Amino acid sequence: MADEETAKTEGDQAKATPRALPPLTSSRPVSGGSKPSLPPLQSAKPAGVAPAPPKPAGTVARQPAAPPAAQPAQAAPTAAPRPQQPAASPPAARKPRQDRPPEDDQGIWRMNRKNFLNVAGWFAFFSFIITATIGAIRLMVPRVLYEPPSAFKAGFPEDFVIGEVNEKYKDEFRVWIVRERDGFYALAAICTHLGCTPRWLPTEEKFKCPCHGSGYHKDGINFEGPTPRPLERLKITLADDGQILVDRNIKFRYEKGEWIKPDAFLKYS
Repeated sequence: MADEETAKTEGDQAKATPRALPPLTSSRPVSGGSKPSLPPLQSAKPAGVAPAPPKPAGTVARQPAAPPAAQPAQAAPTAAPRPQQPAASPPAARKPRQDRPPEDDQGIWRMNRKNFLNVAGWFAFFSFIITATIGAIRLMVPRVLYEPPSAFKAGFPEDFVIGEVNEKYKDEFRVWIVRERDGFYALAAICTHLGCTPRWLPTEEKFKCPCHGSGYHKDGINFEGPTPRPLERLKITLADDGQILVDRNIKFRYEKGEWIKPDAFLKYS
């Protein structure tokens, strides 16, 4: 009976005595790279518990029953980790303001499809305006042909030899002046075939066209070659100063019977 009471007393003391727990460590890292350590828990004996009496000699000590598994202690609160600062991003490109162009903008000189169409449109518009303005100004100016006068003075009648064909004004005015006994007449030095300038042949006393061989007598009547009609006579009169005046704009044709008109022949004796 004494042994049973002794064993019961030791068992009660073992249950009342708390077991020492190992030191707790935090499983989460703390900023700074070091892990905080907690001080070991000290075993505390409850007050008012008497120490176990010594065992009597000759008694067999019994192994105390295994205490129940101790509950793991709660981890001590740790400091919250600091939020990680994001890496510095490169500065964003500065956008130009909408009310003014960027500094490197080339304007219309930056030739692309849109600018090309704009430049071509303005060029066509201004070209039309300039052309219309010049045309309007040109309409206000009369169109006058400044040509040499059709009438010219050929000199005094005494300067011509009777029976001679004068070729003095052939190159300048394309006119022959022929002196007869009773007066003068002027022939146009233009072939009536295709407009070539015939030549006067004194030995044969005829006008000969070098182009197609048309021939005319001294009075201008045609007689050979492809020419269809005689030479044309021009108006010939006396000017106020007594000189012979020839007008190339007034012509007389033989086939129309115009050679008999007063201005086709100048009478002078």
